Amino acid sequence: MSKRYSKVLVANRGEIAVRVLRGARAQGYRTVAVYSDADAGALHVRTADEAVRIGPAAAKDSYLSIDAILAAARTSGADAIHPGYGFLSERADFAQAVQDAGLVFIGPDPASIAAMGNKSASKRLMLAAGVPCVPGYQGDDQSDATLIAEAKKAGLPVMVKAAAGGGGRGMRLVHDEAELAAAIASARSEAANAFGSGQLLIEKAVVDARHVEIQVFGDRHGTVVHLGERDCSIQRRNQKVVEEAPSPAVDAALRQRMGAAAVAAAKAVNYVGAGTVEFLLAKDGAFYFLEMNTRLQVEHPVTELVYGVDLVAWQLRIAQGEPLPMTQDEIRDNAYGHAIEVRLCSEDPRQNYLPQTGDVLLWETPTGDGLRIDSYLETGRAISPHYDSMQAKLIAWGEDRETARTRLLSLVRDTALLGVASNKDYLAAILATDVFASGDFSTAFVGQHFPQQALASAQPTARQWLLAAVALYLDEAQRLAADHGLDPDLLGWHSSHATPAAFSLRWGSRDRAIELQVRNGAQFQAVIDGETVELAVSDVAPGDFRYRIDGVQGRARYARGAGDALWLMADGVTECFIDRSYAPAETTAAGSDGRISAHSDGKIVAVLVKPGDQVSKGQTLAVLEAMKMEFQLGAPLAGVVETVSVSAGDQVKARQLLVKMAAAD
Repeated sequence: MSKRYSKVLVANRGEIAVRVLRGARAQGYRTVAVYSDADAGALHVRTADEAVRIGPAAAKDSYLSIDAILAAARTSGADAIHPGYGFLSERADFAQAVQDAGLVFIGPDPASIAAMGNKSASKRLMLAAGVPCVPGYQGDDQSDATLIAEAKKAGLPVMVKAAAGGGGRGMRLVHDEAELAAAIASARSEAANAFGSGQLLIEKAVVDARHVEIQVFGDRHGTVVHLGERDCSIQRRNQKVVEEAPSPAVDAALRQRMGAAAVAAAKAVNYVGAGTVEFLLAKDGAFYFLEMNTRLQVEHPVTELVYGVDLVAWQLRIAQGEPLPMTQDEIRDNAYGHAIEVRLCSEDPRQNYLPQTGDVLLWETPTGDGLRIDSYLETGRAISPHYDSMQAKLIAWGEDRETARTRLLSLVRDTALLGVASNKDYLAAILATDVFASGDFSTAFVGQHFPQQALASAQPTARQWLLAAVALYLDEAQRLAADHGLDPDLLGWHSSHATPAAFSLRWGSRDRAIELQVRNGAQFQAVIDGETVELAVSDVAPGDFRYRIDGVQGRARYARGAGDALWLMADGVTECFIDRSYAPAETTAAGSDGRISAHSDGKIVAVLVKPGDQVSKGQTLAVLEAMKMEFQLGAPLAGVVETVSVSAGDQVKARQLLVKMAAAD
C-alpha cells in the first residue's frame, strides 16, 4: 500500500463515533467528526479534533448522505474514513465512493461488502463454499405465491427475512400458514422503508437455538483469523439485548469448528478488516450460517476484554496495509476470563418497548474493576427521535462468568438515567434470573421469561410511592430554603404539632394521595396500603438523599422534569411519577374521547383513513416510524373519522393530534 493516512473522519454519531474517535486519537491520528443539526453540541463532536456539519437532523439528509460525508472529508483534509456501524457502514457504494475520491476506507473492499450485503446472495455463496446454512429459499422470484409455497415447503415455523437488512427489521417469525401473507407484506414494507429493498428470503426456523457469532479479521497479505465467539441469544424482536464472550454453550472443539467455518466464509469473499459471521447453534451442536456483518459489531467490546485486544486499532493498522498483529495460536493463547454486555436503550419495555425521547436529566455511571461504559449520553442533553434507540453499552469482565455477571448486574443497577424511560431495570432483571446465571438458554429466553403481559402489569411498590413523596417534600423544602435564605437545619421545624404534608402522585393511569407526617425535616411517617411506614433521611443534597426503613439503608436519586414529572431511582429501580398535588381533577381517560395522538416524536409513514370513514375498534389508522421502527396506531373505539391532521411524510412531536374520531351511535 503506497499511501498512508494521518487524519481519520468518523462517518457516524453516538457511542460508536465516540469510541472510534478515541481509539484513533490513542493511535496518534488526527480526527474529524461529522454532525447533523440535531447533534451540533454532542459528545462525539467535542471528542474529535475537528467537526464538520453535514446536514439537517434527518439521517437521509446527513449521516446517510454520501456526498455530504465526502464533502466533509475534503473540507477537513481527512484522508481516511471509518464508517462505524449502522448508517453507511455496509454500503458497497459508499466504500467505492470513498476509494474513488482517493481516500482510504477503513473496512472491507466494496466487492466483499456487496457479496455479503444481500442475505440471499450471501447464502448462495456460503453454500458453494461449504459453509452450513439453514434450509430455505433465497431465490429471485419474489411473488407472494412463490414465497408462501417455499415457506410451506421448508415447513413451518419459518423466518421471513429482509434480504438487504439486519438488526431485526423486516423480519417475521411465522408459525401458522394463515399468517404468511400478512407477514410477507409487513416484512416487505418494513424492509423497503428501512433498507430501500423489499427483497425477502425464507428460512426454516431452528427452534430453541442459540445465536452465536464469530469475530473474524483479515489482512491484505492473505491471512484471516478469528477471535472466538460471542453469544447473542438474549434477543427481543430479533434484536440483541445481552451479548457475552465466550459462549456458555461452546467448548474448545466446537469453537475450532465454528471458527474454521467463519474463516472459510471470510476467505470466500477475500475479506479484509473486521467482520462477524453469525450462526444459529442448535441443541445438538449443529450450526448454520445466518449472515456476515461486514463491519465492527455493536458487541465488539466483550471480545476486546476477553482477548486483550483493541479491534479499532487493528482496523486502523490493517487499513494501512500492515499484517495482522497476532497469529491464530497467539489469539487463542491470549484469551482469558469472561465478558458480558447489555444494550441500554431509550425504550419502555412495559409499553411493548415503545421508543422514548426527551431530555436527559441525569446520566451517571459507577466505576470499578472490570467495568466499561461505551456511551455518548450526558446530563442536560436530549435523546433525538431521528436515530436508533440504543444509547449506551454497559460491559463487565471477570475471571469467570459469574464474576462478570455479578459485576455487570451491580453496574446496571447503579447506573442512573433519569428523564427518559429506558430498559435499564429490564436488563437488570434479565441478569438476575437463575436461568441466565445458569447459561442454559436460547433465543426464546425473553418470550419465555419476560412475556409482554407480565412486563405491562408491573407496578411501583408502596415503598417507591412513599420515596417519591419524600423526594417531592425534600425538593420543595430545599427550593424554599434557597429562595428565602433559610438555614437548612430549620427545615421541617414547627412550634406546634405538625400538620401532614399532602401529595397527590400519578403513575401511569393510577393516582394516589399520600400524607407525610414530618418531624424535624428528617423523620417521615405515612400510611401506605393500610400499613404505617416510618422513614428517616440523611445526607440530603439536591437530587440525592439516603434513607432508612426498618433499619435498612438505601440511596435515592431524583430529578424534576417537564410536566410536573418526578423521576426517582431507588432500590435499583427507576420510575416516573407525575406530581398532581396542585393539578385540577381529570375525568377523561386517554383515547376515550376519540383523539389519536403520536406516542413519541417520529415520522408518519402512512395514513390509512380519511374524514368520513367508518372504522372498527383496533383498526390501524396511521403508521408512525420512530427510532427506525414502525408502529401501527389503532382506533381506540369504533366510530367515524372526523379529522385527519397529518399526511404521510410529516414529522410529528409526541402527543401531537393525528386523527380525531366520533364514537359510533
